[in-house]
Amino acid sequence: MSSQPEGVHLSSESYRSSGFRPQRRRVIAGAAALAAVVALTACGAKTDAAGGSSDQAAKADTSGDTVRVGLLNSLSGTMAISEVTVRDSLRLAIEEINASGGVLGKQIKPVSEDGASDWPTFAEKAAKLIKEDRVAATFGCWTSASRKAVKPVFEKNKSLLFYPVQYEGLEESPYIFYTGATTNQQIVPALDYLKSRGEKSIYLVGSDYVFPRTANKIIKAYAKANGMKVLGEDYAPLGSTEFSTIANKVKASKADAVFNTLNGDSNVAFFKEYKSAGLTARSMPVVSVSIAEEEVKSIGSQYLAGQLTAWNYYQTTPGAANTKFVKAYKAKYGQDKPTSDPMEAAYTSVYLWKAMVEKAKSFDPEKVKAASDGITFDAPEGTVTVDGASQHIHKTARIGRIGTDGLIEQVWDSGEPIEPDPFLKGYDWASGLS
Repeated sequence: MSSQPEGVHLSSESYRSSGFRPQRRRVIAGAAALAAVVALTACGAKTDAAGGSSDQAAKADTSGDTVRVGLLNSLSGTMAISEVTVRDSLRLAIEEINASGGVLGKQIKPVSEDGASDWPTFAEKAAKLIKEDRVAATFGCWTSASRKAVKPVFEKNKSLLFYPVQYEGLEESPYIFYTGATTNQQIVPALDYLKSRGEKSIYLVGSDYVFPRTANKIIKAYAKANGMKVLGEDYAPLGSTEFSTIANKVKASKADAVFNTLNGDSNVAFFKEYKSAGLTARSMPVVSVSIAEEEVKSIGSQYLAGQLTAWNYYQTTPGAANTKFVKAYKAKYGQDKPTSDPMEAAYTSVYLWKAMVEKAKSFDPEKVKAASDGITFDAPEGTVTVDGASQHIHKTARIGRIGTDGLIEQVWDSGEPIEPDPFLKGYDWASGLS
């Protein structure tokens, strides 16, 4: 463990211009093989749910004075702890846009479906939204397993999905816009931050599905190239509440830090066991990439105070756009309701879609995609820009520390938006991953 105080860290300028950010170079990204393997692990998605052949584009119904969009989120099951609020933020954006005149003169009509934390259900509901409801676009999914399950549905039907959550990268789809962070905008900066603090060993804990396993493969490659040791790697099923064994293994490892890729309500049980094992943010800090303000509230700040998170947005992020967003969200859903990164990325995604549609002067997915490059939005997280080639977003990386009040205060940021690099082409140590 470094003796460096937690508040002391490399500056944002140092991150942009020094060795804190790995040297970038061009490599050939042969992602097809890994993407195929990852897709096969996506909990057995039923591609038959696509409801159309690869050369049949689903046609949205834009004939009236409204245009339907799909909201596809887990409103039940283990992921509901995270996804219900994402659905709520999507509704807020839609209401705001409708109040200001809608899109191309049409009011947006949301059609909400429950993925129920079940990946085949996500695929079935996606097909229903596209083929029966004839939506112009769909906003949603959280886990990479749910995204992998619906990906062939959107691709076969040539319909757009806006995905609002950070993920493991190593993927592009012509019919998905990724408005959450990719790896070089969250995981890599988090590892760089730990390295800058002098942490030389880490323990990996994650949920047993696509995102944590792929993320940890990337983390291990980074660690090998940067003089860090991985002292252990454990996975638990989504929804698991038994973490006493893992907590004891983490303690016994004497790692400098833990990198946490658990998702959903498993985090509640993990952090309670973590504290019961006598581990603290000072003795062995945890950096989490799927715990935001909503999860902090559910877990309890008494278990999380002092722990670290890596995101692109916090409720405390300064700026007029965020002040407006937080005020509007709390006015609609309750003053005790926090905002979070996935909620903000979802909210932003609706406005980005609106801007693309208006630039294209059409709801047609092909025209919307063609109009996407360079679209910007003054988002609550700061200015974001769409990279039309990869359909990812330029985003500012932020490291935060959880407070006793349940809010997350920024301790570091990248200083400017980071260009998305989903296949990590710019990092020598990642050349064998994609």
